[in-house]
Amino acid sequence: MSAPAVPTRRDARRNRDLLIRAAQRRFAEQGVDASLEQVARDAGLAIGTLYRHFPCRVDLLAAAFEPKLTGFLDAGEQALTSDDPWEGLCTFLERFGAAQVDDRGFNDFLSMRFPSRDRTEAMHDRLCALLHDLLSRAQETGAVRPDVTHADVISLVWANTRIIEATRDVAPHAWRRHLYLMLDGFRAGPARELPEPPLTDEQLYAAMVRLGG
Repeated sequence: MSAPAVPTRRDARRNRDLLIRAAQRRFAEQGVDASLEQVARDAGLAIGTLYRHFPCRVDLLAAAFEPKLTGFLDAGEQALTSDDPWEGLCTFLERFGAAQVDDRGFNDFLSMRFPSRDRTEAMHDRLCALLHDLLSRAQETGAVRPDVTHADVISLVWANTRIIEATRDVAPHAWRRHLYLMLDGFRAGPARELPEPPLTDEQLYAAMVRLGG
C-alpha cells in the first residue's frame, strides 16, 4: 500500500487562500460570529484544516480583514493631507460608514479589540491614532469643538452600527443622515456644556475588548 499523500507547501498555501476567501464572504454576510464549520465547508475543506491554519477565530479574522483594513487606513492617511481638515475628517468618516454597510464582519471587527493578539492590536492602534490625528487637525483650525475626543468618534461608529442593522434593507443610506447630524454636533460654535465627560482611553479600550469577547 502506498503512503498517504503529504500536503505540499503549495497545497497548504492554496488551502489557506481558499479559507480566507470563504471567511471573507461568510463574515461579510453574517458577521464575525459566523460558523467556522460553514466557512470550512464553503472552502471545500475539513474543519481540522481550518484550525491547522487558524487555531483561533481571531487569527482567521485578522487574515480575512487585514487587506481591507490596510487599504482603509491608507485612505485615512490620505485624508490627513486634505487642505481642509474638516472635510478630511468628514470624508474619512463617510468612508468609514460605507465600509460598515458593505461588510457586516468588517463592521464588527472595526468596533472590537483583542488584547491577546498583537497583530490585531497593532491594526486597531493605527486606526485609533489616525482618528485622533484627523480630529486634532480639525480642532487646531477651529472647525471642531475642543471637547470632542476620538472616543466620541468611536461612539458615533457604534451608533451607526445599530442604525445600519435596522435600516439596511429599507433605507440603506439612512446612516449618512445620522452621520452628518452628529458631525454638526462636533462643529465648533455656541453649544451647551456636555452633561457627561468623554470616555477615557482606558474606558474606551475596555468597551472595545468587551465587544471582542
